[in-house]
Amino acid sequence: MKERLVVKRYAEAFMDFARETIGLKQAVLDFKNLKAIMHENKGFQEILHSLDVSYAEKRDFIDKVLNADFSNEFKQFLKLLLEKNRIGIIGDIADYVRVAYSHLGETEAILRTSFPLDLSLIRKIKDKLEKKFKRAFRFYIDLDGSLLGGVQVIIGNTVIDGTVRRRLEDLKQKLLTVRV
Repeated sequence: MKERLVVKRYAEAFMDFARETIGLKQAVLDFKNLKAIMHENKGFQEILHSLDVSYAEKRDFIDKVLNADFSNEFKQFLKLLLEKNRIGIIGDIADYVRVAYSHLGETEAILRTSFPLDLSLIRKIKDKLEKKFKRAFRFYIDLDGSLLGGVQVIIGNTVIDGTVRRRLEDLKQKLLTVRV
């Protein structure tokens, strides 16, 4: 569990940095190309993990192998991982970035509603959520008649519930706690 948290923190930190410098598209491409190199050449990781190779030699190795095909920011990120003794999680970071940023920064969200909504209303909901969370969303619409009305948005582990069903359940709980 701790390892996954470390992977996410490094990945998100780099992607936030990349958003301001090289762009998300280039950052995702760098991770994709690195993953291909790691898959095709097992010796790449062995050199970076080897205790027989000095830190300076590993830095030079990164510069030589990842020459002009990779951004300087990405190479600096790899060197930071080397410095912090976290280079062993680079494959996991690449996998995380591939999944989380496969839509180039768009986060998948499910918009559940009991009836079809106008496209303009869906855009309005999307715009408000993007402004609040400061990220782009890719919406998937789920029609669910059991909601009775209103909408529910599911973003990863976050649920924003504005449904009539939820409001009725909240009202029921309040009425049960009131003493007469």
